[in-house]
Amino acid sequence: MCGRLNVTDSPGVRQLCDQLEISFWPEEGMRFSRFVRATERVTIVLEQQGKRVARNAIWWLLLEPEHSTGIMHFKPSRYTSFNTRYDKLNVPRSAGYHSFRQHRCVIPVAGFGESQKVGSKMTYHDMIAEPDAQLAMGGLYREWHGHDSHGNEFVETSCSVVTLPPHEKLMDVHQKSTPLMLSLKDNSLQRWLDADTTEPEALEDLLTPKIRHQFKVQPINKPSLYQPAGESYDLEPD
Repeated sequence: MCGRLNVTDSPGVRQLCDQLEISFWPEEGMRFSRFVRATERVTIVLEQQGKRVARNAIWWLLLEPEHSTGIMHFKPSRYTSFNTRYDKLNVPRSAGYHSFRQHRCVIPVAGFGESQKVGSKMTYHDMIAEPDAQLAMGGLYREWHGHDSHGNEFVETSCSVVTLPPHEKLMDVHQKSTPLMLSLKDNSLQRWLDADTTEPEALEDLLTPKIRHQFKVQPINKPSLYQPAGESYDLEPD
């Protein structure tokens, strides 16, 4: 999966957040944007002490401290980590090993974008879920603790999207991987979000690529311009 999410204020995103019964929201509110790039902030939902919490997190799992004008910030590390591959989740020294067991999250979205190189040409597609689809990406998160110039402790949150093997229906869109797509209807989202689940074997079946929603697939010229570059078509769920 390439680094592009669609988090528009759609009925499906609203309904999903309502049904998750989120107890706490970020002070600055939920992040909405048609074009969220890796390293930007995106709203995630996680479970702590039996409550659902929404946070705005940096979409890059590995961060590193940066000191400027006496204030410490966290910035994306030089190691690419906006996605976490499924085959790294059980590798003990990998970035997502502990998060897979203890810090899973979901990212409510209205769709996502993919790109791939065909010959010498880059192709771009937008995957747009039905307006009332309650779509979420399965992800991981981490917490980074620091102190500001006044000695006050603060917590920065980072996240990644879990990517799975390629799906046969998406070979024209992206041949290397498929994002983990979750749904309330088949209980996959609830299972992924359940903080009491710490054994990887309990989630192994979710790491098989599956399309759980109907999408409109729209070829576009460039993500920044967002102009159609061909006829759209419907992609049915599995």
